[in-house]
Amino acid sequence: MVVLDDIKRNPVIDSFIRKGNEHLGAMGFTEHSYRHVNLVSSIAKNIMIKLRYSAREAELAAIAGYLHDIGNVVSRNDHGISGATICCPILLQMGMDPDEAAVVISAIANHEEQYGQPVNNVAAALIMADKSDVHRSRVRNQDFATFDIHDRVNYAAEHSFVWVDEKKRTITMELDINTNICPVMEYFEIFLTRMVLCRRAAVFLKCSFELVVNGNRLL
Repeated sequence: MVVLDDIKRNPVIDSFIRKGNEHLGAMGFTEHSYRHVNLVSSIAKNIMIKLRYSAREAELAAIAGYLHDIGNVVSRNDHGISGATICCPILLQMGMDPDEAAVVISAIANHEEQYGQPVNNVAAALIMADKSDVHRSRVRNQDFATFDIHDRVNYAAEHSFVWVDEKKRTITMELDINTNICPVMEYFEIFLTRMVLCRRAAVFLKCSFELVVNGNRLL
């Protein structure tokens, strides 16, 4: 049975994650390295555990979270789909059950808001986990004067956390945004479609989605 530690030890996967992050850096995108994929992996697994899904589904969510951005090694465009295509033969060669591999690659392919859908529990958890990682530590540009809107929004985010209430069946994304750097409206300007996808993902998990910014519930 393939587990997350097996995935992390695979040299091809390791190389593709590293090089994908380098490619995005060359294009000026925010950080997509080990910090991001490990955090998304952990949050996705935690969501599944908190909502009392099986331990194996939680492990598949952790695997999908770790692998979700591997397609950046090919291109930023449609990286979810290319990532799923890359991972399928690797997972099967590692001995993953084909049904489990299908769950993981569908989650990877559906994590982006441009075309993604919560097609299964793992995909839904991955969507929530990925879209919650908004934080200043992801900004690579060191020249504040040249920040674009994505840099400003991420740099202004001083705290982000996902709370799961299994009894009330709510998933809450909590953000603290420094409005001296970026008004809250700019967050919605670039992230509204992501929040819509998060709401769909929460509904798939039979939960309601809440967004709390600077202590104020906005959704």
